[in-house]
Amino acid sequence: MNSDTKNSKKSGGAFFVALGILLSRVAGLVRERVFAHYFGNSAAGDAFKAALRIPNFLQNLFGEGVLSASFIPVYSSLLAKKADEDADKVAGAVASLLALVVAFFVLIGVVFTSGFIDLVAPGFEGEKRDLTVHLVKILFPGVGLLVMSAWCLGILNSHRRFFLSYFAPVLWNISIVAALMLYGGRQSQGELALTTAWGLVIGSALQFLVQVPVVLRLIGKLTLNLDFKFTPVKQVLRSFAPVLFSRGVVQISAYIDSVYASWLPTGAVASIAYAQTIYLLPVSLFGMSVSAAELPELSSIEGSKEVIGANVAERINRALLQVSFFVIPTLCTFVFLGDLVVGALFQTGEFDYHATVTVWAILAATSFSLLPATQGRLYSSAFYALRDADTPLKFAMLRVFLTGLLGYFAALRLPGWLGVSEVWGAVFLSASFAVAAWVEFSLLKTALARSIGVRPGVSYSIYLRLWTSAMVAVGVGYFLKFVLPDMHVILRAVVVFAVVGAIYLGATFALGITPARRLLG
Repeated sequence: MNSDTKNSKKSGGAFFVALGILLSRVAGLVRERVFAHYFGNSAAGDAFKAALRIPNFLQNLFGEGVLSASFIPVYSSLLAKKADEDADKVAGAVASLLALVVAFFVLIGVVFTSGFIDLVAPGFEGEKRDLTVHLVKILFPGVGLLVMSAWCLGILNSHRRFFLSYFAPVLWNISIVAALMLYGGRQSQGELALTTAWGLVIGSALQFLVQVPVVLRLIGKLTLNLDFKFTPVKQVLRSFAPVLFSRGVVQISAYIDSVYASWLPTGAVASIAYAQTIYLLPVSLFGMSVSAAELPELSSIEGSKEVIGANVAERINRALLQVSFFVIPTLCTFVFLGDLVVGALFQTGEFDYHATVTVWAILAATSFSLLPATQGRLYSSAFYALRDADTPLKFAMLRVFLTGLLGYFAALRLPGWLGVSEVWGAVFLSASFAVAAWVEFSLLKTALARSIGVRPGVSYSIYLRLWTSAMVAVGVGYFLKFVLPDMHVILRAVVVFAVVGAIYLGATFALGITPARRLLG
């Protein structure tokens, strides 16, 4: 098999991840639009978003990120060596351990919900706080099922079955949308929030169960066990602890942001959540998809230190260009045309133009972290594939420190110093998040260069061509936004973004950018 064929098959993994993520994210955007229609920036909307953050901490802590970094490298390596029995044993041990840990935390979460609310949203009081407590009790078991879905994802990705695990969340979103549509016009906002939470639990079960049959066929013989003395299992656990803490400190960063946001005016928590929904679309499509497909490939590289370093650098360089090609125009679009993005997605019912502008401002500030967030995933994947989970942990801890320090002054002090409304605290908070992300990314990039002996990265000339093409395309779109006749925001967005996309793709093709040539080829 020649190298072009190999690269084509390997890049296909990123395509199927991206396709699955695209479908699930589109379903997620539909979910958020329906949610915005019924809740807007209301107190019930704040309560639901805050409640979801608490069990989501469990999902993000033990879910996809930790398993991808600790389980997939070991499991993929065993599959590559045709050690199927050992691979099956590792899969059973990880499933058993994960089920026990998740069950314990779900039980703790349900029993001690009230205490968690005081930690996560200390600014909530009265009915808003009571509603949040009820929601958390419902949501915790559902998110426990999502953690087990992440185990399925690890199995499927290691077998290069990328699509199903990333498509499965579509069922989760459909279940939530169904709950909103069926009861939205018949219940108060508080009652509807509780109904929506039950829809989420049902969707979590569907997301897990749809993957199980395929996973069981791939494993062949699943034997649940707690054999922690088995060498491959010990390798997973050895990586699991630092990765767990690394993901944990990142979740602490999100926790700190939610605490600060709870002290801001009503609507701040919901507005940040709406902006995060949009922001996570390119992070997932262009960052997660590529890094998820690359992790098993990077983990399978063997040879001398020089050979491994050269191959890792080659794969990272190709992936960085692929990510940058899509992320740079997205960043420019969010900053200059974000009102069209937010309006087309959410402006309906309780979500008016004022809410659109608020979310746009938060999205614009957050978008400056798009490049470090997406490219940083690739550098972290390289470290995990090299069995080094300690380095990303150190930099993640520094990021948390910066997030806490900068976020406090940005959210709670800077608006007063500048003499602006407290609502701007959410915007400044998002900007401080971007600063911390850039610091972490810079450290990851430097450390990986030292580790493999080669400095990966996209050349400055390519970056110049990408940025120039993006700014020209978005500049034309910005002009069109004002000269187009008065029309519905969705129609205006479709016209503007079609023009922007065509100009960007044509310009990058003319300037010889490889991903553009590949797309149009």
